[in-house]
Amino acid sequence: MAALSLYFCGSIRGGREDRAIYAEIIQQLRRYGTVLTEHIGCADISEAGEDAQKDGDKFIHDRDVSWLQQADVVVAEVTQPSLGVGYELGRAVAMKKKILCLFRVSSGRVLSAMVRGADNGSSVLVKDYEPQDVEGILREYLSITFPSL
Repeated sequence: MAALSLYFCGSIRGGREDRAIYAEIIQQLRRYGTVLTEHIGCADISEAGEDAQKDGDKFIHDRDVSWLQQADVVVAEVTQPSLGVGYELGRAVAMKKKILCLFRVSSGRVLSAMVRGADNGSSVLVKDYEPQDVEGILREYLSITFPSL
């Protein structure tokens, strides 16, 4: 099988506290293919988001939905609550994408029931994790989900 197209979800306008964690997850995902949304881990993107003034929010939405359609798998870091990530996950479910959600229990937050409750053990999987666990979780998930990798 050729390398995967991976769509990574993480908070931008909902808060950038976990940006460094996103960057590490994206680095790990690159081992398996092309991460269509590498910019989510960039240090120069603030809570204000990408420069929507240039092309506008509609451009960002349409581009990201197009990337979501192209993706073989969606990996979402869902610890930081984000309307955008929730929207992307809902669209991904509707598109019947394979989805892995990662949640850090040590954050002290409680994951939305709409995300945790979507876990069906096959197309949507929610894994509690700590940053040092990411490599193993991704390896296991992607090798089971895409055995020909």
